[in-house]
Amino acid sequence: KNKSLHIVPSAEVKPYLKDHFLSRRITDIDLLTLSALPHGLGQQEWIATNTVSFFHHTTLFFSALSDYCTTTKCPAAKSPGNILYEWTDEQGKKLKCSAPIYIDYAMSYIQEILADERVFPTKAGSSFPPGFMFLIQKIFVMLFRTLAHLFSTHYQEAIAVELHPHLNTLFMHFITFSHTFRLLEPSETAPIDELIAVLAH
Repeated sequence: KNKSLHIVPSAEVKPYLKDHFLSRRITDIDLLTLSALPHGLGQQEWIATNTVSFFHHTTLFFSALSDYCTTTKCPAAKSPGNILYEWTDEQGKKLKCSAPIYIDYAMSYIQEILADERVFPTKAGSSFPPGFMFLIQKIFVMLFRTLAHLFSTHYQEAIAVELHPHLNTLFMHFITFSHTFRLLEPSETAPIDELIAVLAH
């Protein structure tokens, strides 16, 4: 399974760029410090631990906002800049699908990888496979696209249920961590760079 994107130019209103909403956080802790590799811990183990945490937090946020993200309201998986994400199945066929279906595919794929002992070993002394970082990068792309969709399409709903401080904090921690370990390509995050810049201040 893979994924691809398609850009549809469009002017859009961006409520998620309003500073009085973005300035809300649940902690003032330095995210660079929080993301940095602890002394004495292996990098792959640290990345694996945080990947599991980011996955669980992202699924919790999507679950909390899932009533607003339906096939009717979100017939396409869209992010800021009107970028449309398409799913690519194991046969290489691109699938245009609604946002909830795309996210369900993505979360199911990630959960399958996280549960695979060959990729995420839990036994002491086990090593990570040679392709571990490649899979991590795929996971981070899927998590990024899910969070990007929540910001671009459902930020108003997040504000309404007062989840935006949590969403802001999760997203900036996720972005800071991905930058620290180079887990996302600049071309992937470019459509939401404006949001990242505002959140970083």
